[in-house]
Amino acid sequence: MKRKLLFSLMLPALAMLAFRSGNEPLAIGSAMPKGEIVMKDISGKDISLNNARKSNGLLVMFSCNTCPVVINNASRANEVSKFALDKNVGVIFLNANEANRSASESLDAMKAYAAKEGFNWYYAVDQNSELANAFGATKTPECFLFDKEGKLVYHGAIDDSPGKAENVSRKHLQEAITEISGGKEVSVKTSKSVGCTIKRLG
Repeated sequence: MKRKLLFSLMLPALAMLAFRSGNEPLAIGSAMPKGEIVMKDISGKDISLNNARKSNGLLVMFSCNTCPVVINNASRANEVSKFALDKNVGVIFLNANEANRSASESLDAMKAYAAKEGFNWYYAVDQNSELANAFGATKTPECFLFDKEGKLVYHGAIDDSPGKAENVSRKHLQEAITEISGGKEVSVKTSKSVGCTIKRLG
């Protein structure tokens, strides 16, 4: 009886610990997690982070089709993604909105959104928000930049003005890509991600 009572008292604490540890953001310098996990891309092919990475690293951006902040930042996300590819940094967008998968965040909806925006990089389904949980990602858009060694060197927003593009004074992500492609240390390693909450199941 005492054991059952103790276990029942511990359950809420264990659940809270699991939630917190699963949503702590990946620390700068951490190795890229779950690089081998295979996901379905809008092309119909399977892709993993390891396969998406190029010689100078990988940009992972958690995104979606419907968030107003994603839509407002779409041209900037596209611009920095093309810039990354030109610098031999791979690009993959991940849609972790598992709670909306049957509707606005379905694979077909992702294909339509990518076609409208002219994506020429990977846009994959993060099933059950597995990578979002591993990264500790909570927002869309939210960016994680890894160097050629697979170490996290930047985490945060695309730039310092997620609202109005005309107010941008520093392009954090582009600067970080320039620095790692030139073999330099990233000067600004983190910034605050502003956007919509990732819609996890449960």
